[in-house]
Amino acid sequence: MPDDKALRAAVLTLLRGGSAHISFEKAVANLPEDLRGKKPRRAPYTPWQQLEHMRIAQWDILEYIRSPQHISPAFPEGYWPGKAAPPARNAWAKSVRAFQADRQALLDLATDPSTDLLVRIPHVPDGPTILHELLLVADHNAYHLGQLIVLRRLLGAWRD
Repeated sequence: MPDDKALRAAVLTLLRGGSAHISFEKAVANLPEDLRGKKPRRAPYTPWQQLEHMRIAQWDILEYIRSPQHISPAFPEGYWPGKAAPPARNAWAKSVRAFQADRQALLDLATDPSTDLLVRIPHVPDGPTILHELLLVADHNAYHLGQLIVLRRLLGAWRD
């Protein structure tokens, strides 16, 4: 796609967070370990469940773009962790790193000039464009980062 620098820059901003969106790094930073598996009163999820849901959904979309052999998890149960709290002490940090690595792969895809953002995903001929999937990830992440901030506020673990 000729002269698509502005479009690619906009996609990168949305994927990274910024402008009107909080960054992933800021949203997950410094959440006390003892609050990661806590569910505020009347809230449907814990911070851990939000983080893992974002990681799983982003990974699924990345693999959907990259691999004709990819099989998505069952919906909705395959997109949410079964337990409210991280299963191990290092699980939070591991999930954060995995999210960041997959997001970097999406950023690399978006910046690669050989990626035609407006082409349909090659192995899904009647499916969505690569641009659609990148915007879907950005939109989904923004939504759930907002939910994570609400959970942190309810848990007393957020300062504006």
